[in-house]
Amino acid sequence: MEKASGELVKKLKKQKRENDFLLFLDNQKIINDAITMGAKPILALATKQELFPNIECEKYITSISVIESLSDVKTPRGVVVMLEYPQHVVKAPKSNFLVLDGIQDPGNAGTLVRSAIAFGMEEVFILDGVKVTNPKLVRSSVGAVFNIPVFNMSRDEFVKLAKKHSLSLAKTDMKGENVFDFKPKKPVGIVIGNEGNGVSEQISALCDITLSIPMKEGIESLNAGVSGSIIMALLSQKS
Repeated sequence: MEKASGELVKKLKKQKRENDFLLFLDNQKIINDAITMGAKPILALATKQELFPNIECEKYITSISVIESLSDVKTPRGVVVMLEYPQHVVKAPKSNFLVLDGIQDPGNAGTLVRSAIAFGMEEVFILDGVKVTNPKLVRSSVGAVFNIPVFNMSRDEFVKLAKKHSLSLAKTDMKGENVFDFKPKKPVGIVIGNEGNGVSEQISALCDITLSIPMKEGIESLNAGVSGSIIMALLSQKS
């Protein structure tokens, strides 16, 4: 088994920093899910030969310190696989979809992507936010990011898409329509705003629907992952 050279390791670290379509994973189940749904395995690094997953790609023996520099978990298992995230063609959604406007927390984003699948969303758009290949996002979604098209794009790009296809968008606000009473007439995109600043003015201007989640007095707001999941669950019962 060939050993990873210093030049190769340096190249991989550079690719990890600069290539938004590369994944560095060490969880066998998530790796298998990724490959099944179209991710391409490129190479694997491991401290021992028996740690290599049973996949077809280049394989190199290396040190635990190299594994730690490429993995994003605190205590890596001694193996990391580099894969290329499958790139989907952007198209107008034909059923309900999710829009994450400036979401930066990968845990929140991963939770919302997982909920999107559970409640029948067709696609997820992440606008000026965390990258879909963020390892924490992938882990918190439990690999769900490979079971639904997820697009990273700018707000400007999404505005053009929304206007071109006259997309219906719903944001949340305490003064909005009670989500329990909401009856959508056509497919709608649920917009979840940034954890601290909410929905941006640019995307808010596109929203033709405003929804609220009725809550007990004294509670200001819910976590983005929680509120988004509640709205998607309710919407799935009415579509």
